[in-house]
Amino acid sequence: MAINIRNPKEIESIRIPSKIVAQSLNEVKKAAKVGVSLEELDKIADDFILSKGGKPSFKGLYGFPKAICLSVNEVIIHGIPDSYKLQNGDILGVDIGVEYNGWYGDAAITFGIGEIDSSDKNLLDCSYDSLMYAIDNIKVGMRFKELSALIERFIISRGFVPLRGFCGHGIGSKPHEEPEIPNFIETNSMQGPKIRNGMVFCIEPMVCNKSGNFKILDDKWAVVSEDGLNGSHHEHTIAMIDNKAVILSKE
Repeated sequence: MAINIRNPKEIESIRIPSKIVAQSLNEVKKAAKVGVSLEELDKIADDFILSKGGKPSFKGLYGFPKAICLSVNEVIIHGIPDSYKLQNGDILGVDIGVEYNGWYGDAAITFGIGEIDSSDKNLLDCSYDSLMYAIDNIKVGMRFKELSALIERFIISRGFVPLRGFCGHGIGSKPHEEPEIPNFIETNSMQGPKIRNGMVFCIEPMVCNKSGNFKILDDKWAVVSEDGLNGSHHEHTIAMIDNKAVILSKE
């Protein structure tokens, strides 16, 4: 497994599209109101990214047809923006990737539309809190599998389960690089590559209510849990700098 070690100049190059991602997420969140369609939000993000000199890196990636992923309620990841209009009580996952000058950033948030019920609030809190807990506890020298185990334990401690079959990933001069970073552990956590300074990667807890087993819907993209219940997803691009995990995907 070849995991890239980035120098400070390269990390600063990755910071630029990552910041555009963060700004784009904020633009979508501000516009996401009852009655607004997913296609409208997709256009807002697309136009904003282009206005910053970037490109929406998901558009055309593996054949994805839109600029960003918008996942409503039981769709946890990879939702395709369509004519659906947001309703009070929905939860909306927004996942955005940006390319700028050959470098990539990626992040995601999930939030409520209007008034959401307490079970959904707990779900959203779990994915966000597990992301921040992971970032706070990353250490140079720990193994990526230890990080996966840490995320899984946190999610389970909140009464939820991680989505299986999908994972975080390295990022840099490609939108997806080594390593894969699952939110669960299947083998010995004391095996595999260690985290080192200069590594840049995306951590993205994807949280389900009862079952972590996934299904892909008929559009061949949208991912749901087999339990049919709502899911939540949060993500940041981070870089290991001076023995600390530094969030690049922030404004």
